[in-house]
Amino acid sequence: MAIKLTERAAQEVMRFRKEHNFDDSMVLRIGVAGGGCSGFNYTLNFDDSFDAKADSKYDCHGVSVVVDKKSSLYLDGTEVDWYDSLEKQGFTFNNPNAVKSCGCGSSFQA
Repeated sequence: MAIKLTERAAQEVMRFRKEHNFDDSMVLRIGVAGGGCSGFNYTLNFDDSFDAKADSKYDCHGVSVVVDKKSSLYLDGTEVDWYDSLEKQGFTFNNPNAVKSCGCGSSFQA
């Protein structure tokens, strides 16, 4: 399995990339870092590096997504979506590996 972006999330990534004049060679790096109220935080950033030995690369609706192999253990099967409503806006993570998530949606426990 892999990590997936929904079409809505991919459109938001492309909009952000264009708005900030990021080069098309920049990839979206998704990862996991220790911390947060549940133990792990999701990380999202743009990166210009890809190491075939240390990273996995996926194409999701025209967006290159890179995940380091350590984070892949926690993110396998995760779907990243874009949520936009009057009260909240941002990326959401549907992670089948998370046994517990916090209310803010940016940290989890595996």
